[in-house]
Amino acid sequence: MNQKLRVGVVGVGHIGANHARIYADLPNCELVAVYDINTDIATSVAKKYKTRVASSLDEFASLAQAASVATPTTTHYEIGSFLLKKGLHLLIEKPLAHSSAAAHSLAELATANGRILQVGHVERFNPAFTALENKINNPRFIEVTRISPYPERSTDIGVVLDLMIHDLEILLHIVRSPVKSLDPVGISVLSPSEDIANVRIHFENGCIANVTASRVSADRIRKIRVFQQDTYLSLDYQNQTGVIVRLEQGKIVRSKVEVEKGEPLRNELAAFIECAREGKQPRVSGQEAAAALDLALEISRQIAANDPRQKAK
Repeated sequence: MNQKLRVGVVGVGHIGANHARIYADLPNCELVAVYDINTDIATSVAKKYKTRVASSLDEFASLAQAASVATPTTTHYEIGSFLLKKGLHLLIEKPLAHSSAAAHSLAELATANGRILQVGHVERFNPAFTALENKINNPRFIEVTRISPYPERSTDIGVVLDLMIHDLEILLHIVRSPVKSLDPVGISVLSPSEDIANVRIHFENGCIANVTASRVSADRIRKIRVFQQDTYLSLDYQNQTGVIVRLEQGKIVRSKVEVEKGEPLRNELAAFIECAREGKQPRVSGQEAAAALDLALEISRQIAANDPRQKAK
């Protein structure tokens, strides 16, 4: 396919505006429309990236062949199902949907309509992760830390669905074993939902993961450490660096991983365009994102069940 793919963005707030920026610059697609219920924001983004504002979701669907959906999570199912039925390939920002049933339904709908459904788990496209991914082999213990200052967005969901879900999807991808048990804790600080959470995940193959996420920190840290037989891998998503420590012939050998740095979101959207144009399976499919959501929702459910405020009601 030599013709450029016609692509658009639904929801052009902070995240969606970045999608529009990148689509306007990618060589294999043309940004043909944006749509947002806030017409002032839509008009501003459309003007900046030299595209048009669709007056309705129906008009948007008639203009584009593929789209990013970067609206609030509670709207993902309604918008996503509408656009899939209209024949568009979709990249839906994470979390895929507000419920497990809705997420699995979107995945099934994409398959039934022969459309690509990719989900915005952007860390899978971080150059540091892609550089280290093929060096991960049967991990036994994994330590994950993801902390950041309090956001101006995504406060309609807790930190598990907002931040930790990135790491849950990656864990399911690299461990490749069913979850045996969970030991989660979480507290709310500045919002009704949990703002800091920790969970110890026991997998059936014996691997254990200790995952911490917080959005009430003065610092911004996104790191994962993977321990496996004779090897320890340390990955810094934010700085896009990696280190491998190996036991070789009785000696400890430490080496840096060569990382070709780049913008993860650009890598993600470029991959989506390639999948939509060529019918390739996306790196993070609807099914994989739904599995990560299932795990995140169960963690959130257990945290809420142990919340003293809930027990006092």
